[in-house]
Amino acid sequence: MTDAPVLFEERPTGEGQLIGVATLNAPRALNALSLAMIEQLSARLSQWAEDERVVAVWLEGAGEKAFCAGGDIVALYKAIQSGEGGAFAETYFTAEYALDYQIHCYEKPLLVWGDGIVMGGGMGLMAGAGYRLVAETSLLAMPEISIGLYPDIGASWFLNRMPPGIGAYLGLTGAQLNARDALDLGLADRFVPRASREALFEALLAADFGNADGAQALQAVVGRVLDRFEDRGQAPVAQLWPHRDHLQYLTACASASDAAARILDHGDQDDWLAANRARLAAGCPLSAQLVWQMTRRHSHTSLAEAFREELNLSVQCCVKGDLSEGVRALLIDKDKNPRWSHESVGAVPQADIEALLSPLWGPETHPLREL
Repeated sequence: MTDAPVLFEERPTGEGQLIGVATLNAPRALNALSLAMIEQLSARLSQWAEDERVVAVWLEGAGEKAFCAGGDIVALYKAIQSGEGGAFAETYFTAEYALDYQIHCYEKPLLVWGDGIVMGGGMGLMAGAGYRLVAETSLLAMPEISIGLYPDIGASWFLNRMPPGIGAYLGLTGAQLNARDALDLGLADRFVPRASREALFEALLAADFGNADGAQALQAVVGRVLDRFEDRGQAPVAQLWPHRDHLQYLTACASASDAAARILDHGDQDDWLAANRARLAAGCPLSAQLVWQMTRRHSHTSLAEAFREELNLSVQCCVKGDLSEGVRALLIDKDKNPRWSHESVGAVPQADIEALLSPLWGPETHPLREL
């Protein structure tokens, strides 16, 4: 297999059209999303969008473990340590969020095979796709609280599209979701057993796209194929939905401090809830405040507005926040003992939050002004 960051194929259909296939190609790094991956994928998606022969796009990750486990936070850490953190963060996050927005706006059928680990930056690639496919091995999360960041990649917007309070809970705890949870929360569209992946793809190649004129007709062809392979009866048991009333109670608070205290003080015996509580307890207090702020600031904004403020905040987190320390503890020294800049969520001064939210650019100079 080549060392190219992304592998591209154009597979012919029975009617002479093409299905574009993009495979994130860093399986040893769980397909962590590098800048090269982002740039190559964006360019090829633009090319396929203009190519009349291409009727659909299939995006997946190499290997058996992950679609994409997140962004290239090791590269961000190295840039911060070298003194180039701000410049690299601006370049990286600008490209990543522009790609995510491109996927949200993509008119041709775009299918993401969300098998295995789908976290952070992987969620960004999957969230806007037309067909988000999950399997029994899918594991989704926004675990940024553990590294001193916050749920970005448009999550400030899409976490608000869930039942009230649920998005905030996911961000505060980094809760891990299975395929059933993803379907329940609108993070996935179809459940296809892992063993059916090859047959599904072959059926797409054999589908009759010949008379499909326009995006809606192409979507209809893909939808009919997926109908044949979806089998929600094989999906795992829901973890989140049975607790939704309880989770909404936990986050029905006026502040991040109150919500965090309520979650941490509630001694749930359920294993899933306990794991979430432990993740918050060990997580970055500043991140918890940023989760709360961003989900509220973007409850009624557009996706483009959310991406623009996320770019600002993500760069600031690299320059002023706890991201470097979080990555050090988790992936560099691997001592899993981060020294956060604040002792607790309630101990974070409002001035520290406002400093990270302070704008780096005006509307006319913002790198994502054209979204």
